[in-house]
Amino acid sequence: MNRRLLLLAPAFALLAACASQRAATPASVAETIARDPQLSTLNGLVARAGMAGMLQSGGPYTVFAPTNEAFQAVPARTMDELARNPAMLKNVLGYHVLPVTVMAHDVKPGNARTTQGGNLALSRAGEFVTVEEAMVQTADIVATNGVVHKVDRVLLPPKN
Repeated sequence: MNRRLLLLAPAFALLAACASQRAATPASVAETIARDPQLSTLNGLVARAGMAGMLQSGGPYTVFAPTNEAFQAVPARTMDELARNPAMLKNVLGYHVLPVTVMAHDVKPGNARTTQGGNLALSRAGEFVTVEEAMVQTADIVATNGVVHKVDRVLLPPKN
């Protein structure tokens, strides 16, 4: 009898550990971005641009989310200009957001209209998805009001 208990002890310990873990709570696009350490720069800029509320409660949205590394590749002069000009910042960030949910497997070559009003060129080749010149690094991070795709570049809208 004691031998059976010893054999079952690891299973009980695993079951107890799993039971004590909280299930991931559903999160909005804004919360999904805020929870990801690789998107901390984007999260701060979304807050500065006043877009957190929109991404929190509206939707559905598809966000092509530049990673911190993508923002590091942007020239310092451009980042300074975005910091000084909230309208320009909102314009650039809005260029990363589609007002629909688009999963990676649904991407078809062509243009998609952004919340900023511009068009993004989307393409897919097998498992690889691109948006303009950016490559989707992590696709289909599902949120309650849309989806987030991490990208390796910051997308800048064409100048008018």
